[in-house]
Amino acid sequence: MTLLVDSPHTFIPVASLARKPQQAAGERRLVDSYGRRISDFRISVTDRCNFRCVYCMPEEGMQWLKRESILSFDEIERIARVAVGLRVDEIRLTGGEPTLRPDLPELVARVARLPVRSLSLTTNGFLLRSMARPLAEAGLKRINVSLDTLQHDRFHQIARRHGLDEVLAGLAELERYPSISPIKVNVVAMRDFTEAEVVAFAELARRRPYVIRFIEFMPLDADGNWQRERVLTGPEIKAIIERDFMPMVPVPAEASSTSRRFTFADGIGEIGFINPVSQPFCGTCNRIRLTADGQIRTCLFSIDEWDLRAPLRSGASDDDLADILIDAVSHKELKHKINEGDAFQRASRSMSQIGG
Repeated sequence: MTLLVDSPHTFIPVASLARKPQQAAGERRLVDSYGRRISDFRISVTDRCNFRCVYCMPEEGMQWLKRESILSFDEIERIARVAVGLRVDEIRLTGGEPTLRPDLPELVARVARLPVRSLSLTTNGFLLRSMARPLAEAGLKRINVSLDTLQHDRFHQIARRHGLDEVLAGLAELERYPSISPIKVNVVAMRDFTEAEVVAFAELARRRPYVIRFIEFMPLDADGNWQRERVLTGPEIKAIIERDFMPMVPVPAEASSTSRRFTFADGIGEIGFINPVSQPFCGTCNRIRLTADGQIRTCLFSIDEWDLRAPLRSGASDDDLADILIDAVSHKELKHKINEGDAFQRASRSMSQIGG
């Protein structure tokens, strides 16, 4: 089997990712048993959200983590520092909805002082109009804003809450702070829904300084209603765009990037396609995740977790925490198996509980 990874011309055979020997004693870095170096750390700061998106959460009945279960800023900062000491150089703060975490800019400022090349945030954008400035001043460098439709009625259909005007106002406010760049707009693509707005999003990419990224619908919904037939693939979306606009040309990207990037032939506007279902990029995955309650997950679809919270609160040293991270990464899954029928197992948590 061949995994298509995120570079226009790069393929990595799964068979070539044979398990590697464990790293030698004294080496302190995150390398999994298939030789993939982990440099991207996604840190969830809360499981709470002010939306109830159909591909993520149930409409009602979510059981929130107790306050004492959530990692404090001191704990998050310490884990982040340990991870950076293991050569992590990209940190993304996620949720739930991270802007619901009180004093989030304070945490951003703390993490921004670490020697990382990328500090980013994933948000639904609802509170950005008031938070863009403090986040920029705190040192945030990149941002992803989730926005699945540009129509009010369809926004409510997806998010099961109103808020389109607030999200658009938040995006406009972000444009005032060029230190946060690029501004990425993430669109979850679902068949029989997204097709009608593909052209509108392409037009948005051409007239505003946003990178529009279409993300294939994944089986991470809390209701467990995902069906393969609902996946609108990146190649299908690209075909729709090129039917109405000029052709698109590839933009070079790092091998570990999740997005296949394109610009229009005249160079105006950028579109990205994240295709974890139709064109998996597991072969170059460089990511791990920390849940809001302090559990390490080595894949979005993990069924196992490694606990950092208990050791952290029981007096573990930084070396102890590093050992846990190294051990977790050594067990990182080869691939998610979405396309392998009965071999696929749904993740042990929904997306909002994992962190994006």
